[in-house]
Amino acid sequence: MPNEWSQLQVKLPQLLEESRVYASRGKVAEYIPELALAPSGALGIAIMNMKGDLLTAGDCRLSFTMQSISKIFTLMLALMDLGEEAVFTKVGKEPTGDDFNSMLKLELVEPGIPFNPLINAGAIAVTSLLRGATPADRFGRVLDFFHMLTGDDSLQVNEAVYQSEKRTAHRNRSLAYFLKENEVLDEQTDVEEVLDVYFRHCAIEVNCRHLASLARILANQGADPATGRQLIPRRYVQITKTFMISCGMYNASGEFAIQAGLPAKSGVSGGILTFVPGRYGIGVVGPALNSKGNSTAGVHLLEQLSRTFDWSIF
Repeated sequence: MPNEWSQLQVKLPQLLEESRVYASRGKVAEYIPELALAPSGALGIAIMNMKGDLLTAGDCRLSFTMQSISKIFTLMLALMDLGEEAVFTKVGKEPTGDDFNSMLKLELVEPGIPFNPLINAGAIAVTSLLRGATPADRFGRVLDFFHMLTGDDSLQVNEAVYQSEKRTAHRNRSLAYFLKENEVLDEQTDVEEVLDVYFRHCAIEVNCRHLASLARILANQGADPATGRQLIPRRYVQITKTFMISCGMYNASGEFAIQAGLPAKSGVSGGILTFVPGRYGIGVVGPALNSKGNSTAGVHLLEQLSRTFDWSIF
């Protein structure tokens, strides 16, 4: 019997091409104008095992920005900076049932804090907690965190996407000022400085291999599989994995949990970071999105892989 890695090598290209047709059912994000330039028919994947072996298929070299995928890492960094109690006085632990950029429950539900760290309001609140004397210091720490976790010091912000988001992020500005009104951002906090760090970490440019490398560390409970060094405390990885299951795929998180059964975080650039605990880190890109903001082809590919190889954690 061939082992699973060998079977993956054989089946991955076929499954990817079968899923690629689903890109035609979605459309690229346009509310950040620069994202509208992405190739709508693209689909790529990278899978990395615990030994560091890599399988790739499709448009795996396509560069894209992290967008909301970065939120899980700023959450872990904030937890490492301040601990659970401080972080979770500013942001909750529950799914919202609302759009990722909604401010509805900030006004309607006491105590007026974001429901979780993976919606925009929650990620802005978390970003405000990061340590650093200046916005440049805070973002520098975020970028250094990604450099350490990926082993790639060349990762940088896509300046065009950053500027495009900064120019058009009227809803995020509204959310941030609402957070300040609700005292989630304290009186001394400069809203524009917080947003600048937020826009920059969402605009860090990666490819599928980077996501697979990041996911591999989460799959290994926060430890580098090559060295055994604990890069992120296991407890904070556990918290983050739970959020990924309950909130990581926007309002399709429950459906993805049923169909694929894997912790995952998507972004509106079409990226998806997911993993099979103890076995694989996986990065996917497919810029055409469904109505929930997730890659149409990428979600289909991950569901097919999970069913084929029985990856669901449930």
